[in-house]
Amino acid sequence: MIKEIVFDFGGVLTTIDTNEALRRFAALGIPNPTDYINSYCQNGPFFALENGDITASEFCDEIGKICGREITYEEAKHAWCGFIVNVQTELLEYLQQLRPRYRLSVLSNTNPFIQSWARTPDFTPQGKSLDDYFDSLYLSYKMNSSKPGEEIYRKMLLNGNMKASETLFLDDSDKNIQAAQRAGINTLKVNNGEDWRASLEKTLAAYR
Repeated sequence: MIKEIVFDFGGVLTTIDTNEALRRFAALGIPNPTDYINSYCQNGPFFALENGDITASEFCDEIGKICGREITYEEAKHAWCGFIVNVQTELLEYLQQLRPRYRLSVLSNTNPFIQSWARTPDFTPQGKSLDDYFDSLYLSYKMNSSKPGEEIYRKMLLNGNMKASETLFLDDSDKNIQAAQRAGINTLKVNNGEDWRASLEKTLAAYR
């Protein structure tokens, strides 16, 4: 029986657009942003930020060196938020129907810039933050671990007192899904921007 449902953030709760993020970082002055950025896992200072190895301020300093000029926090935040096309509020509201029956969490490769928006009332038109929809948030930069490494899944299970066999994880990355499976977690692969409500209900019914 499933007792825990864990959701990825970008691509599952929000629709993502890597091309817009690349455009915004290029506009800051990064010559080849594709060297650092992709849809699921970053490189260089981008990875170090999401893995919790450097702070937001240190990230601005590192990007400033690449761009050859000072980069402000707000400039970096604007560029990072280029990943987010829209928040799928109808899916978030649907989660309220699940909360009486399941504990809901987020497991995401993310960073303080995006979360400084997501964890405020600016997140949705309803004035709710990401925290309002979930019981727990497992964020890579706070856990010093990133998907698709198996460590982040094991940390989540331990910190959340979860049993892998009772946990269902939704993600839009094949590598992340495979890593969760290696940790013994049940999975549901979805697509970026998909309305996954029917798929989730069908999957949950199969475990009852």
